[in-house]
Amino acid sequence: MSEGKVFLVGAGPGDPGLVTVRARELIETCDVLVYDYLANAELQSWVKADCELVYVGKRPGRHSIPQDKIEDILVKHANEGKQVVRLKGGDPFVFGRGGEEACRLHADGIEFEIVPAVTAALGAAACAGIPLTHREHSSSVCFLTGHEDMERGNMHVDFAKAAQLGGTLCIYMGMGHISEITDKLIAGGLPPETPVAVIEWATLPRQRSLCATLATVAEAKKKAGLKPPAIVIVGEVARYYGELNWFERRPLSGKRIAITRSREQAGELRGKLEALGAEVLSLPLIKITEAESHETVDVFDGMAHYDWVVFTSPNGARFFFKKFFEKFADLRSIGGVRIACIGESTAREVKSQHLAVDVIPETAVAESLAEALLTEQSLDSVNMLVVTGNRNRDVLIKRLEEEGHAIVDVLPVYTNEPSDMSEEPDAESFRQRGADAITFTSASTVENFVAQSGQLQLAKGATRPKAISIGPITSAAMKEKGVPIDAEAKESSIDALVAAIVKKLV
Repeated sequence: MSEGKVFLVGAGPGDPGLVTVRARELIETCDVLVYDYLANAELQSWVKADCELVYVGKRPGRHSIPQDKIEDILVKHANEGKQVVRLKGGDPFVFGRGGEEACRLHADGIEFEIVPAVTAALGAAACAGIPLTHREHSSSVCFLTGHEDMERGNMHVDFAKAAQLGGTLCIYMGMGHISEITDKLIAGGLPPETPVAVIEWATLPRQRSLCATLATVAEAKKKAGLKPPAIVIVGEVARYYGELNWFERRPLSGKRIAITRSREQAGELRGKLEALGAEVLSLPLIKITEAESHETVDVFDGMAHYDWVVFTSPNGARFFFKKFFEKFADLRSIGGVRIACIGESTAREVKSQHLAVDVIPETAVAESLAEALLTEQSLDSVNMLVVTGNRNRDVLIKRLEEEGHAIVDVLPVYTNEPSDMSEEPDAESFRQRGADAITFTSASTVENFVAQSGQLQLAKGATRPKAISIGPITSAAMKEKGVPIDAEAKESSIDALVAAIVKKLV
């Protein structure tokens, strides 16, 4: 049996983009992932298929595992020869009990490694526009915890003395005792008008924050409804919050957007929306899987027979080349075919294989692709292979055959099926709170949304989202199914869809 090892890994302040390269490498290759509540759930999707997930975090209404039991779990799996990642919110050695776990591993003779991360205070300050040090205001930073019971006589942190340290104070886990903490800081000599910032869910799209003073922050926090997890920053540098708080000034900050694309296709849209500050809810109403087709072998054996290969979606291109390289080791086996794609996103998939695309219509719909091909050259008796899914519209093939007199073979390489929303993590959040907008990017997402309306029924008081369509074909399906259209993208592209969202919500 190989020797086990434990990696005490910092998950960072929340945003997966702030996770270190080393942390991601370990998450992707570990045998066991032992994770906390504050470690972003997206990180769990990075693990390999046979990785064991063990939740040991603390959150309201859920029994928490004692610290000694967590350490037993780490030791047990390491002794079984496994590579174990202990994933902790923030940095493992900053109020993360990583020191205790490292000592236990050392005592038991378990090999371990510490992987540092951006701790919460650094992430919160950066996203609130607060420089923790500043030549004119602060030359020191102190990290404090407000988690202990303020009524105990043996408090680890004497906030009255901390008030005399000068510089910037960053208080972790202090929301439950903020009144007592601020009273002690004032009693220790800090002026009541000292600026204080509170940052909730720092670095994430749901981040909210405020700036007040020692005398007013407890009431301001209560009025704003800010809750843990949050960082409290005390000091003159907090004054910069008003002018440098870039994070919450992005166009879609504070907006919740539900996207209905499949998991495989959602990445680009999600990334663009999150870059604009939106909180994105994933409702993958369609599931894309590889089609089991015996026609594929016959088609590939006769590739030299085709004059054109036509791709009608990014999924079609992706699965086509997956199947192609299962049979061939050399791209030149595709022959001298010309290639057409329905739009830029599909063309990117093809170009990723270092192939040129000969035809891309201005509008990414089947009618425009047919028109572009019909005007490109005479298609009389031209052999064409159209790569599709199981639910593509027939308009392209009909026009190529009936108007162009082309000889068309159709190769379905993927299936588009409804997903079950009952088990989707974001579906419950959507039901309870709703969203500011919901996007539809194909007729099938509309059909499946209506079919699963019972699974996505909004609770009383939830925000009814504005429905945004990617283009006329999707809009037609929305009209047919009785889904209101609040906005439509100017063209059928992700960029145009994002622009339509911003225009409608901002």
